Amino acid sequence: MTKARSLIFGSVVVASMIFGGIISATIFYRTSLPFNVIAASTVASPSPGPFKSNETTAHEAGESAAQEAAENNGTFRPGGPGGPGGGPSNETAAHEATESAAREAGEKS
Repeated sequence: MTKARSLIFGSVVVASMIFGGIISATIFYRTSLPFNVIAASTVASPSPGPFKSNETTAHEAGESAAQEAAENNGTFRPGGPGGPGGGPSNETAAHEATESAAREAGEKS
């Protein structure tokens, strides 16, 4: 084998190794990406747990028996009848006159 042929053969071997490394790195990156994204999203945003009742003495003194029962059976809605941050209920006569029976039933549940 001449020196020129050896140099060409060596260059082809090195180029194929570099090309193979790039292809394998790309395939490895693409196959591992969804696992990394899923792991990052589960760590970054923990899911809220079920409502936990405030059982301190000061809190219990200011609450009705119905509210305590609702907290204990899991039907209590923090923030009022509208749910979290819902504020006070709109049960005025003017509001009720514009409401259908189905909507009123939905508010009660």
